[in-house]
Amino acid sequence: MFEIMTRFFRFCGTKNKHKFYLAVAIGIVNSFFMALRIGAVAVMLRGIIESLQDKAPFGTGTIKLSFAIMLCSIIGSIITKKTMTMLQTEAGYSTCANKRIEIAEHLRYLPMGYFNANSLGYITSVTTNTMEMLGDVATRVVMMVSQGILDTALIIVMIAFFDWRIALIATAGFALFFVINSLMRMNVRSISAEKAKADSTAVEQVLEYIQGIAEVKAYNMTGRQSEKLNKSIAESVRVNTAMEFKCIPLSNVQSLVAKFTGVAVLLASIYFYLQGTMQLADCATMLVCSFMLFTALEVGGNYSALLRTVDLSVEKATEILDLPTMDIEGKDIVPQDTSIQADNISFSYTKNGQAEIIQKGRTIINDVSLTIPAKTTTAVVGPSGSGKSTLCHLFARFWDVDSGTISLGTANIRDYSIDSLMKNFSFVFQNVYLFQDTIANNIRFGEPDAPMEKVIEAAKKASCHEFISALPDGYNTVIGEGGANLSGGEKQRISIARAIMKDSPVIVLDEATANVDPENERELVAAISELTKEKTVIMIAHRLKTVRNADQIIVLNDGQIAEKGKHEELMKKGGIYARFVSDRREAVSWRL
Repeated sequence: MFEIMTRFFRFCGTKNKHKFYLAVAIGIVNSFFMALRIGAVAVMLRGIIESLQDKAPFGTGTIKLSFAIMLCSIIGSIITKKTMTMLQTEAGYSTCANKRIEIAEHLRYLPMGYFNANSLGYITSVTTNTMEMLGDVATRVVMMVSQGILDTALIIVMIAFFDWRIALIATAGFALFFVINSLMRMNVRSISAEKAKADSTAVEQVLEYIQGIAEVKAYNMTGRQSEKLNKSIAESVRVNTAMEFKCIPLSNVQSLVAKFTGVAVLLASIYFYLQGTMQLADCATMLVCSFMLFTALEVGGNYSALLRTVDLSVEKATEILDLPTMDIEGKDIVPQDTSIQADNISFSYTKNGQAEIIQKGRTIINDVSLTIPAKTTTAVVGPSGSGKSTLCHLFARFWDVDSGTISLGTANIRDYSIDSLMKNFSFVFQNVYLFQDTIANNIRFGEPDAPMEKVIEAAKKASCHEFISALPDGYNTVIGEGGANLSGGEKQRISIARAIMKDSPVIVLDEATANVDPENERELVAAISELTKEKTVIMIAHRLKTVRNADQIIVLNDGQIAEKGKHEELMKKGGIYARFVSDRREAVSWRL
């Protein structure tokens, strides 16, 4: 129990950990004020009994002393309870927020393969459900358990001042309570991991169902897909119910131990009084204490079953934070020029557990060397799976190469800090992702504080100012997540405006015009032309018109450079590129 709480406090970080420790310290003071009620009751009972025995009037001094002690107890417990609750609430929610940010920052420096191998549902589950549970439930569980222990321990100490024998009985009940509590937590441990997995799976299935709803409806798979979703939800219900049933029996036994200990204190006090070894006033005080003894501990004990779940949640978050990042200890370098040099680079993927990490495996890029001069256009072509996208992503260090080196300017890209390296690259992908925000904020994504004039200027250059202005709220139009309420060409042009705003010296166009209809193609080509002025351009393309004017064409096949040169040179060779052009011309000539 204490090990789990210590691990949780350590997970919270230095600042929040100290807040929790301070909350525990104030909790001790709070327990002391709560225990003062026994003193107030004892003073009052002693005064009443003595006045009855002496047949003397009940003195106002006793009433005032008892009232003063009770008032001190009430005011002190209110102040300490408020302070303690505020500290633990601030620390809990601050931990939740900080860890979400920390996980987001950590994900920035993981190899891109991690995201290929891990479902969105898992990451979403950790950053939402898990963090919310830690910020809310875990905080209360940990503090209620610790406060229950403190309250009961101080009441036992207070009892010891009256009669050590009663304190010994209470201590025995206290120890037996913890034995039962340990058994309950051991019983829950066997199903806690299953519960965490079932909850994550349910989140994954909900996300998958919602994201793929168009395909589900299109292929009339609504029943089958919903059955899969329902099964995951039913499994979550089953596991959570099973966990409750594992807790309930021992929780009841735990409660009975607390109640019977109170009864034992009550009976022992009466027995000692009848034997003449305890004064009537002390006996009456012990009777009151028997009802107060385990009140806080019972509540904390019942919640302690969730400590294992808290521990698993900490493990899940720590698991992501412990994933090895790429070597990011670089310098903030400004390249002398934007030429790119690759020397004998090789790269391969392999799967290891949940994360797809870089090791020896299926070779994607095999001993490739090339030079891309600054402010030139290089086209990368080749059959599907030849490594085109992977090669371009290696230039921006989305992954680290297995062997060889890549340089930007005169410096190895590993010598750059990730942030200073990424300042030099802008990407326009085939599949554009836009955030659920205003169009203006999507365009200024890389420069959040950019003035509206600059946003409009970038939009005009990207040939999207006209259609944006025609929208009901113009640049303040909130677009759906992923840009769901815009056409493919409109999304592409907004992404180009975003890249223009960033104004990086190296532009990577990954099949940027592949899925664009003819009506949008003219504007898109104009936007790309504006984006790539005086830039180092690397394009992956299948359309002949976007390739033939490149300064050099790299033809990849099976991860190696099969051909390299200008359009005319490669056409004369009659190799892979010439066949590529011939196939495209034949496809274009087809008519219905």
